[in-house]
Amino acid sequence: MDFEGRWIRKIQQSAHEESANKLIKKYYREMFAFVYRQFFDEQMAQDLTQEIFIRALQSISHFDGRKASFRTWLYRIASNHCIDYFRSRSYQAGQQTVYVEEIEMEGSDSVVEELSTKEDIQLVNELLQRFDVKDQQIVRFKLFLELTFHEIAGLLVLSESTVKKKILYHFKKA
Repeated sequence: MDFEGRWIRKIQQSAHEESANKLIKKYYREMFAFVYRQFFDEQMAQDLTQEIFIRALQSISHFDGRKASFRTWLYRIASNHCIDYFRSRSYQAGQQTVYVEEIEMEGSDSVVEELSTKEDIQLVNELLQRFDVKDQQIVRFKLFLELTFHEIAGLLVLSESTVKKKILYHFKKA
C-alpha cells in the first residue's frame, strides 16, 4: 500500500489536514537535518523547515509523482528555499553582526570547534551564493546531504557526468 500517495491525493483533492500532518511527520526530521547542516542554528533550521513545508503544501497541487518522487520534489523545494534565504536581506543583515551568546560554554574546545564550524559553514554559504541556482543545489546536496553523484543526478534530472563536472569545477575554483 502506498500511504504517501494516498496522503498526497487527499491533500490535493480536499486539503486533508490529517494527511498533511502525516506527510510532514514522515519527512520533518530529514528536512530539518538538511537545513540544520547549512546553518548550524537550531532555531533558524526549525523556522526554515516549517516554511519549507508551508511552501510544499501550498504548491502540492503541482506535484506530479510521474516526474519525481515526493521526497525529490521536497528536496528541491528545501534547496530553493535555503538559496532564497541566503539571498534575502534578513540573512545579509544578520551576517553583519554575529552573536556568540547562543553557544553553551561546556568547554573551550567545544566552543572553538562550534565557532570554527559555524564560520566554515558561513564561508561555504557565501561562496555558494556566487553560483547559479542549479550549481548551488548540486554542491549543497553533495556537501550537506553527502549524496552520491548518481543520487544528485537523479534528484536534479541531470546526467551523472554533468554533476561530476560541476562538482569538480567548483571545488577547483574554491
